[in-house]
This record gives sequence, C-alpha cells and structure tokens, in this order.
Amino acid sequence: MGYGKRIDTLCALLAPAKTFADVGCDHGYCSEYMLKNGLCEKAILSDISKGSLQKAETLLAPYMRQGRAVSVLGDGFAGVPNDTDEVLIAGIGGSEIISILSDKKYGFMPKRFVFQPMHDAEKLRRYIIENGGYIERDFTFRDGKFYEVICGGKREQGQAQQVYTPAEYEFGKENLLTRPKAFLERMEKLINNIDKYLKVPTLQEDSRKTLLEKKERLQGVIGGEIK
Repeated sequence: MGYGKRIDTLCALLAPAKTFADVGCDHGYCSEYMLKNGLCEKAILSDISKGSLQKAETLLAPYMRQGRAVSVLGDGFAGVPNDTDEVLIAGIGGSEIISILSDKKYGFMPKRFVFQPMHDAEKLRRYIIENGGYIERDFTFRDGKFYEVICGGKREQGQAQQVYTPAEYEFGKENLLTRPKAFLERMEKLINNIDKYLKVPTLQEDSRKTLLEKKERLQGVIGGEIK
C-alpha cells in the first residue's frame, strides 16, 4: 500500500463497505485507500482540525468532485450518519473514542469499526463489550512505537455478549492467545521501565510494592501463565 506500516496495517483491516467514515482523518490516506481500491462507494472525511481536513480535501479532491467523498468539520460523529457501514478512528486516546461513541447527541456503536487507541485500550475494550459491541481482532503492532488496534462491530439482536477475563480486557484477547512478537516486546519494554523506577533511591515503599506486583504480572504474561 505504501503509506507506512501504521497506516498500511489499518488499511489492511478495513473491509468493503458502501459508506465509510474516517473520523479524525488527518491526511485522509485511509479514505484514499478505500476509494482508490473500490472498497467503498462513499467516504466521509471528518476532523475537528480545519488544517487536517484541508489536507484530506486536497488529497481526495478528484473524489470530492465526483461526489464520492464529502468532508465534515466537526467533533466526533457530528455529521456522520449513524447508519454508516464502517468507521475508522485512529490516533487518539481510548477515552476520547469512548466519548465519541457515548456522546448523547451524535454517539452510536458503528456497524463495523477499526479503532487504534493511543492509550486506554483496556477502557475501550470494556466499553465496546458492555455497550452493544463485539471485538473480532485486537492486537499490538510496532511501527517505531507500539500501537494497539481493535476491530469489531455492533452486536446483532440476539447475539450474546462476549465474555472477557480481566487479563483479556487489560492486554487484549488476541494478544494473549497468539502472542505476537510486538506484544511480547512491549511487555519487555514495560518491565525494563519498571526496573528503572525500582532503582530510584527515593521511591516510597508502597510504590515499590505496586511496581513489583506489576512486574510479576507482566512476567506472567510473557511466560504464558496469565491468560
């Protein structure tokens, strides 16, 4: 695809859809991928930043002239119809994504989604499962930094709510099951960071105890004892 590993990873997870919304679209690369490859009939470009939206509008100008792409300057799902087939939200915090989904005026659980939270992935997993959604993919990948991506959609009527363990909420069910290299590297990095804090001579005893417990838990994840 050639957009760089992070964007290419997100694009590879997108499914064909009649309507596609790229919320927080920035440059609009994922919308370009969908349109150029005939994977959607219409793309909605949404961003709260006028500058970012203008970058996407410039990139996708031919599609906008054809009426296959429209831009919306606004926050969250403002201007995004709740019957949109697929939604991408990438590059913002998990708590911010929850705020978009739960907004009383515009919020909804998309039919299908690809979310790439920069942090608070555990909170986002829990919100999805407890508020009418389901998760089908959930894994860590690396592109310089470590990233987490969560794919899924809205539960159909009669579809049972998924059951997640505390560890699956915290680390991701797919990560614990398939143990991708990037996930294990991230666990090792977190342990190394804890070891640095443990060497601080002024560290309080309560903090030391908490860090040691967290280190033991991460070691248990790497060793496969925590699932």
